[in-house]
Amino acid sequence: MIPSSAGFLKQNFEFEEQPTNTYKMNMQLNLIRGYTDGIEAMKQAIYKILLTERFQYIMYSGNYGIETLDLYGQPVSYVCPELERRISEALLWDNRVQSVTDFDFDTSKKGIIHVSFTAHTVFGDVQAEKEVNI
Repeated sequence: MIPSSAGFLKQNFEFEEQPTNTYKMNMQLNLIRGYTDGIEAMKQAIYKILLTERFQYIMYSGNYGIETLDLYGQPVSYVCPELERRISEALLWDNRVQSVTDFDFDTSKKGIIHVSFTAHTVFGDVQAEKEVNI
């Protein structure tokens, strides 16, 4: 049955921000204990996305993770801009990430590209980094 009054649709609703509670990972002790929220949960999400190779684990959708395996053996001039694009693409799938900027590439180690960047999230800015073997 359809409601007879359309006034319900004209009401102003306020939406609260949804919590982002997740399990807290302690990287130094290799433990998962307790919960975390906000910027700390966002740091963990970024860490997990960048460590997960896309399309390698059936438990994750094809939208989760980053593709790096095909970068092995490619020239640095190709890898740096491609890595910037892939990191941005991987992180922007998370609707809490608004933009990814300030990429800095260090190619001083032979066969390794170290990239650092800033992820601008709804909770604040997160400094992150990733190393890729080429």
